[in-house]
Amino acid sequence: MKDLSDAAPVLRIFIDPQLGRSHAPEVHWAWRWLLTTCGWAWQEAPPGAPCDVAWVCRAEDAPSARLVILANPSAWLKPEALHLGGASQENGMAFPRYAGERAQGPLEEAADGRLICRRDVAFDVFWLATGQEERFYPRDRHGFHRLEDAAIFREGVLLMALASQIAAWLEKTLIHLGFRPPVPRWPVGRKAAVAAGHDVDYPEVNRLLEPARKLARWGVEGLKPAFEVFSGQHHHWHFDDWVAMEQNLGLRSAFYFVPHRGSLLQYAVGTPDPFYDISGEKFRQLFRFLRQVGVEIGLHASYRAYQSLELFRQEKQFLEEASGGPVSGNRHHYWHLDPELPEETLWMHEQIGLEYDSSLVFDHFLGWRRGLLHPFFPFHPRLRRELATLQLPPAWMDDQLFQFRAYNQVRPTRLETLKLLAERVACEGGCLTVDIHDYVYDDHLFPGWRQTYQDLLHYLQERGDYWFVTPLEIARHWAGRYRQILDLSQGLKEGLAG
Repeated sequence: MKDLSDAAPVLRIFIDPQLGRSHAPEVHWAWRWLLTTCGWAWQEAPPGAPCDVAWVCRAEDAPSARLVILANPSAWLKPEALHLGGASQENGMAFPRYAGERAQGPLEEAADGRLICRRDVAFDVFWLATGQEERFYPRDRHGFHRLEDAAIFREGVLLMALASQIAAWLEKTLIHLGFRPPVPRWPVGRKAAVAAGHDVDYPEVNRLLEPARKLARWGVEGLKPAFEVFSGQHHHWHFDDWVAMEQNLGLRSAFYFVPHRGSLLQYAVGTPDPFYDISGEKFRQLFRFLRQVGVEIGLHASYRAYQSLELFRQEKQFLEEASGGPVSGNRHHYWHLDPELPEETLWMHEQIGLEYDSSLVFDHFLGWRRGLLHPFFPFHPRLRRELATLQLPPAWMDDQLFQFRAYNQVRPTRLETLKLLAERVACEGGCLTVDIHDYVYDDHLFPGWRQTYQDLLHYLQERGDYWFVTPLEIARHWAGRYRQILDLSQGLKEGLAG
């Protein structure tokens, strides 16, 4: 990460003192995310001082600001009371539309050489990024949210990444008003990044379970592949094939391993952890190979890891010992976070020393669960502070375009659907995080799965504007950029990570 001290322009921002006192951690978090994502450092201005941006209840309270954003005090008092009705767009900005919300006239008004935005976009970012509405969604036995009747799915909001679109609007607006462009988000002139990872669930075929899974997935059509797996004609150990394919495209990915060894009995009674043993020599040789070729080894936290901090810590330590090196990233098996308050699990990531996690997603549904396609440090509502472990928000898990295709294929082909995501990410300067399981390489057993992923990588490579590195390198770049901008800034420090 290069030094930004001479490159980062500094904005003067005034925060309404009333809301700045009562909701300081929440307000400061939202503005830190907006400004650091754009790439501006800031200086918080005192009342009456000249400022560039003002977030106030009344426009007349900041007569010198070139951009005035009107705060919505009532929304901050009870954010959980609002429900999503859909999305609206005006003057190039998309934003959430809350149920029962009435239009307040034009979104923007130019007056006396400045621009007044009548929408509290800082609140919108906070409301989206903290998942205020998730508690109302029904869940199945694994905690997967059922969104078929929810506006976030029904109105296509998941594919819009509304919080990131608000950041893009802020950047374009400030540049239009004459501010210096912010520091770039990504190195070497790239517009976006791709973080590719493989959840290692079934590297070794279980000849009892896997045929049953084939039959359950495909019915009668699964008879032939089920028999071939049972008779040993096919396997799932394709790590060298994955690495070779990705190397040919200039990519290094991550493989996430489960240290906790499950069993058929545990699987049958509702704890579906994988059955492999990472301490065996076969896996130790694999770990040496992966580290030698520069592929990241990450943690795939077990199904119930979120229920015990000590168990979670032991899983990380066990994988580090078995793999012969540090483990800095994580993705939860079955995306299984605390179902009542996911941030409790995200806090565990900080406590066990993870640099990043990539688990905030809706299992069955394509798109961005919290409306952000940029990496971010989550805000914990109970602790009222930012967490120190970065989140790389996933956009696509392979199964979403196969088993759950009816929900997600919004274009004629799978690739065209993924291109839609990739274009959105590039447009906003974000990170496209994708999850491809280890066991889907064999086209005979999973027709089209590997090819869809490979076609996406080909497309991103041909675009030439995506940065191809491991998820950990992306996380370290983003966290380093964030900290440098923070160090160059004054104010907005409430609710920072401890």
